[in-house]
Amino acid sequence: MLLPHGAVIALVDGENWTLLRNAGNEATPDLAELPTPHIDEHNHSGSGGRHGPTASNPSPRQMHEDAHAGAVAEWLNQQVIGHKIEHLVVIAPPRTLGELRHHYAKQVSQVLLGEVAKDLIGRKPDEVLAALRGK
Repeated sequence: MLLPHGAVIALVDGENWTLLRNAGNEATPDLAELPTPHIDEHNHSGSGGRHGPTASNPSPRQMHEDAHAGAVAEWLNQQVIGHKIEHLVVIAPPRTLGELRHHYAKQVSQVLLGEVAKDLIGRKPDEVLAALRGK
């Protein structure tokens, strides 16, 4: 996967997230870690409220993970809509990735270069690049 200069890579799991930016170019990417913004998970019930009172209620932990994904997606939406992110790659475990997709604004889909269904939280930039090259 080619990463244009300035592309943002969001690494997300059920509890944490990290942002990287390509400070290099497409030929020689150089991922630099960005400060992780604070997000408000309390305003997100996960999946846009799809967790109703049914026999298959998710655990409190799963609801927390869904709220985290919703809050991250909301932050990404704001950044894309505000033209602060022009190219985006999202890397997350499959379930978290699915939850993020429920919350993406239409504009996010337009700047999304790709998604990788892996948990790479805490990995070094070189490992992230290797995963992107394998995509």
